[in-house]
Amino acid sequence: MMRAVSVAVLVLAFAGHAMAAEGTCKARASEKKLAGAALTSFMKKCETDAQTTCDTSAGDKKLSGAAKTSFTKKCVTDAVGT
Repeated sequence: MMRAVSVAVLVLAFAGHAMAAEGTCKARASEKKLAGAALTSFMKKCETDAQTTCDTSAGDKKLSGAAKTSFTKKCVTDAVGT
């Protein structure tokens, strides 16, 4: 269990850095000066795309169970931004 957590933390560090290089959804929305329905639509699509990318990445890394859940949640959060 401890090894799985260690691997997940290491993977998150690399994945988070890669996603940050592209910019977060919120940063891109801000650059585009989106508001209202356009902002909502953009954020939903961006979050869906991030979820798909993060799920694929977790699968490629052969993560499962709690490690996959933790990785995916952190990955999507990093991609969407705060």
